[in-house]
Amino acid sequence: MFTPFGARSASAYQRINVETSMHTIDQHQLVSLLYEGLMSSIATARGALARGDVLTKCNSVAKAVRILEEGLLTALDRQAGGEVAANLEAVYDYALRRLILANARNDDAMLQEVMGLIEPIALGWKEMKNNKEAANEAVHPALAEA
Repeated sequence: MFTPFGARSASAYQRINVETSMHTIDQHQLVSLLYEGLMSSIATARGALARGDVLTKCNSVAKAVRILEEGLLTALDRQAGGEVAANLEAVYDYALRRLILANARNDDAMLQEVMGLIEPIALGWKEMKNNKEAANEAVHPALAEA
């Protein structure tokens, strides 16, 4: 009797929590979240493909495609990013085409290929933040203690 209300309330709370956190995180964290969401969506698609769950596979691939198109590609600063941004754009474009083809062909190897392309980029992005924080702590040790 009360379950639908509880589920709606939890969903509303989660949505508000996400919207609020979007205003308080920096660009680096936002891109990190996009990478995490992309990797998670592809992993979910792979699991669904293995189980024969076509709907979940299609929805997960569609989510991964949206993250690439509407998130990571739009976040690229093509003018300031120079060659790095151009290279990332090429990787993202290739990943998009492979995801769509993997979805159409039910090809786990293609999904795994995309994960293999994106994972080192995501790890490098995360490491870049860690290195910057370590450098800031070395230059301003008093700020690290605060």
